[in-house]
Amino acid sequence: MFYNMRRMIFNIVFCLAVGLPRLQAQQFYVSETLKRAIDVAIAEDKELANHHLEVEKLALAHKSVLNKYVPTLSSVATYGYFNNTLGLDIPAMALPIISVPLFAGEQQFKNKGNLFFGGVTAKMALFTGGQITNGAKAVAAKKQGVMYLASPKKDSVIRDVIYSFDQVRLLCQAEKLVNESELRLNKEKERVEKAIANGLAIPYDRDKIKLAVLELASKKIELEGKRKVLYQKLNMLTHYSPAQIDSVIYQLEPIVLLEPLTTTNRAEIKALENFKTAYQFLLKKEKGSFLPVVGAFGSYSYASVFDAKTSFTGPISQHNYSMKLNSATLHPNLFAGVALKWDIFSGFERKHKIDETKINIQQIENKLADAKEKVQLQLQNNNVQYETLLRQIDIAVQREKIAQNNLLIAQKQYSTGLINVTERLTVETDIYQVSLTKINSIVEQRKLALETISATGNLQNSIQVK
Repeated sequence: MFYNMRRMIFNIVFCLAVGLPRLQAQQFYVSETLKRAIDVAIAEDKELANHHLEVEKLALAHKSVLNKYVPTLSSVATYGYFNNTLGLDIPAMALPIISVPLFAGEQQFKNKGNLFFGGVTAKMALFTGGQITNGAKAVAAKKQGVMYLASPKKDSVIRDVIYSFDQVRLLCQAEKLVNESELRLNKEKERVEKAIANGLAIPYDRDKIKLAVLELASKKIELEGKRKVLYQKLNMLTHYSPAQIDSVIYQLEPIVLLEPLTTTNRAEIKALENFKTAYQFLLKKEKGSFLPVVGAFGSYSYASVFDAKTSFTGPISQHNYSMKLNSATLHPNLFAGVALKWDIFSGFERKHKIDETKINIQQIENKLADAKEKVQLQLQNNNVQYETLLRQIDIAVQREKIAQNNLLIAQKQYSTGLINVTERLTVETDIYQVSLTKINSIVEQRKLALETISATGNLQNSIQVK
């Protein structure tokens, strides 16, 4: 408790020292133009788009499983021509008076004709041992877990966009420092040239200043190259043109967090918990396969044999006979009932699936325990680095004030000849380096602060428009 209170007091004092607005816990403010750029980057990210499509696929899979409860209706229509020979061999019998044998040997019947069959059949699952219900719940839990995994992807996009724009702000400040140094050195060069003309200075001083000016020109070229690279990256993230990138304006301020953060809302943890739930429902589904499956069915059909002929040899006269059938129709033919299917033994396949699902649950539990430890360690590490950078910013602010004061003193001393040109240029270099270090410290602190908030799982909800 003492440590937390000490940390809060330090942060409040720091805010008052540097004149920054006080931020609420786990919240930070962005300008409206920066928020708009973040929203565009999230909408344009292809990886996120594919992730949303994966969620839609799981939603369709969930519906597909539940649809197995919906009755199915199918129809069939068949026409065929048949031409066959029927061989019939039955025990012979004799007529009682004349003792003439009947059906002695095999009798041959030659048949041909046309056959038509058409019908509609409906089927419906009544009981599946919970396989459909638990299967649907498993898919729903997996879908929820996949949805949670979109949050870290969004956080990554948000951090990337803000850090890239912070780098642009850093380059703008660096260019401003270079221009200010260049302006001061040009004035010094003019003063030295007048002094040389009056015999009060030597060309060495002028050449040293020229060399410093050329170094500033080289820094400008380097900054311009970095700017082009940053603009290309921001164009890839947001599809913004250079003019739109320049329209994103905000103050480069430290992000200060006033309360301890926790990892209770980490999306990765929630995703693993949902995946575990999905496997638990899948285990119930596999156990349900030991129970019978009951279904109802009903059919309506029409059958007809038409234009059929049969020829055979008579049993007594041994004459050939031919019979013709115009049509024989079975209609309506209604049939309804309930069917039960029970796979009593399936060669241990179901047992293997159950054992495999149990192993998957154990793996998820191990991943969950490992993830909880790692996210907590990550948050603690980020907190330590975050506090370190806050203190470094405070030191950088003090160093900048000292460097600015030294610059004013050096300008006066150099103009009165108390220091030489080398000492004057050293002070000029110091003010540039110290000011740039302060700005860079703020950029890195903002980056780490965003990573710290992201480690809690609340980054998206922490963004507030100023």
